[in-house]
Amino acid sequence: MPPPKDVVKIAIQMVGAIPQLIELQQTKPLASVLKDVCDAWSLPNAERYALQYADGRQTYITESNRRDIKNGSILRLTTSPDQEAEQLYIGIQSKNVDVKTDSLKKLASLSQDVTFAQEFISRNGLKQIYSIVEEGNDTGEMLAHTLKAFTELMEHDFVSWENLSTVFIKKIVSYVNMNAVDASIQQLSLSILENMVPTSRLLFEVVKKEVTLDRLLTHLQATNAQLQLKAMALLIALLLSTTDAERRDMMDYLRKKNIRQFIHKNIIHSSEPLGDEMAHYLYVLQSVSLNLCEHRMKMSMDPYSQEQRDLLQSLRQTAFESESEVPAGTFSTERRRSLCAKEFRKLGFMNNSNPAEDLRRAPPGLLALDNMVYFSRNTPNAYSRFILENSSREDKHECPFARSSIQLTLILCEILHIGEPCSETAQAFYPMFFGQDHFFEELFCICIQLVNKTWKEMRATQEDFDKVMQVVREQITRTLSLKPTSLELFKTRVNALNYSEILKLRQTERLHQEETLAVPVLELREKLKPELLELIRQQRLLHLCEGTLFRKISSRRRQDKLWYCRLSPNHKVLHYGDVEEGVQSPPIESLTEKIPVADMKMLLVGKECPHTKEKSSGKQNKDVLELAFSIVHDVEEYCLNFIAPTRYEFCLWTDGLNVLLGKEMTSERTQTDLDVLLSMELKLRLLDLENISIPDDPPPIPKPPSNLNFCYDFSHTEQ
Repeated sequence: MPPPKDVVKIAIQMVGAIPQLIELQQTKPLASVLKDVCDAWSLPNAERYALQYADGRQTYITESNRRDIKNGSILRLTTSPDQEAEQLYIGIQSKNVDVKTDSLKKLASLSQDVTFAQEFISRNGLKQIYSIVEEGNDTGEMLAHTLKAFTELMEHDFVSWENLSTVFIKKIVSYVNMNAVDASIQQLSLSILENMVPTSRLLFEVVKKEVTLDRLLTHLQATNAQLQLKAMALLIALLLSTTDAERRDMMDYLRKKNIRQFIHKNIIHSSEPLGDEMAHYLYVLQSVSLNLCEHRMKMSMDPYSQEQRDLLQSLRQTAFESESEVPAGTFSTERRRSLCAKEFRKLGFMNNSNPAEDLRRAPPGLLALDNMVYFSRNTPNAYSRFILENSSREDKHECPFARSSIQLTLILCEILHIGEPCSETAQAFYPMFFGQDHFFEELFCICIQLVNKTWKEMRATQEDFDKVMQVVREQITRTLSLKPTSLELFKTRVNALNYSEILKLRQTERLHQEETLAVPVLELREKLKPELLELIRQQRLLHLCEGTLFRKISSRRRQDKLWYCRLSPNHKVLHYGDVEEGVQSPPIESLTEKIPVADMKMLLVGKECPHTKEKSSGKQNKDVLELAFSIVHDVEEYCLNFIAPTRYEFCLWTDGLNVLLGKEMTSERTQTDLDVLLSMELKLRLLDLENISIPDDPPPIPKPPSNLNFCYDFSHTEQ
């Protein structure tokens, strides 16, 4: 008798027939199972039939995926994929418009299934799709179904995008460039072009030439949110596929067209909530734009470059304009050199005789010089005030402008991740970035004045330089975490966060983190741990019961498909299934796929996951590896793969799954939560002992009394 895991109890339906309840033996060939099912309903030619799931995506059952069938699954007997593919292949060539449209509609639906797609493509079905697009003039329902079917078939990666003909590509481009065409067709066309662009340089060149930036900007201004999203997706795909020079030109053109202001007003602050996918594209656009600074950041100053020397001299001339106007013949060369060195020292250069040496460090390289020049030219009053104010202070208390600017530029580059590749899943962008041209330079102008303000508040000397810059970094990061919507709001908040406020925040955080280290308290801490760990376990399981929305990332890293996973209230079954955009918490009944907790074998994370190994040929992305985990169930080769939306979700899900597997919770979040709970519980327990020192050793137990006659006898009551 086969082991229980090789037998599943299922129901099989067929239109117009009484359902069959069978025990499916997984070791029995699928052809034999189909023959038995067909014989029970007296159906000849069992090879013309196949089984597929009755709910959800209605995937065909094959030898490769049959192990995914769970107890209680409902299957349906239907036409086999090869028969269906043959019928639809004939149907899409029909002269009857209704038959052709219905066939294309069904094709678009069935093409999501990999087995059917393989059968249809093997019959040269894509060639018929090409013909319908290339030769047809229809822009209605038939074309929409055709493009949808094409997109789904190409998603399986059986055919290379490079095989597409120039005629086909130009036809797709024409739908994007047309004005009088249905929005759904334009969305599908934009999506097709987005998939083409990363696959080859040739396709990128074709799309870049045929679809102008002006046309994409027109689609971005559409009121249709999905059309807007697909236009943004294509724009990002083009930007990521360009060379550095092309990217710079494209960004310059977009800046002239005021794309930032449009995004700030009509997308970020629109009445509709911002979706995760659009948030990711805005993050990428921000990252690409800021990374244009990378070239200057990594370039050291060349002391022999006249242009760079002129920029450096302009800083001195702007600050000490009246002194620089003295006629050249008034001083000797030596005297003039001495005067310049003195002025560069007042500007805060460490090497005042040769200030170019201060800018040889890269990063921040020439980017620091660019920032200083921008500050001096665009806010000359603030620049002069900074220099003159510090020139009049005692030597040890003056805030060095140049040294501070160089270090501040480096800090801003680190905070804004300039020079780092774009994350494939991140959605964290700064709304104020899109509300301001020259964002990086303007941010620098605010922050360099903050350095001077903080320097004065700290009454700092030259020896305190690193401490001041650490405080400034903290002021900037804390303010950015509040996501201010404009630079003005950022300026107001960062200036309000003065040195005394930083000290208060640090003190508060330190008090939260500090623990009394007395031995009795440590013993109490250990005693409380099991109870609090159990509380954390219950919270993790509760989170799994509430469920989470995950995104599917294909080989081309597209994130437009969503699925939801949640644990049943009795903690015995994991339910999951595909959901549509906008669905926040689907009912558990709508999630058709199931994994019994008893069938779960182990949890894999990071590089151990099969879906990260599959993509190891490409450039691995660190953040995806940090968010990836998989559940191995039944036998090791069957996994349910996840990519968590955030590190927080990753920690909660991996902890919860480890609890279900009877293992220890290992995420960093567990330790953080445990520390917080222990701190709170200890403070509550020790509340009455405030300002009382706790001895390391318990007090000695006194000797027993000489007699025990001190107990009052209540039996002798006074009369």
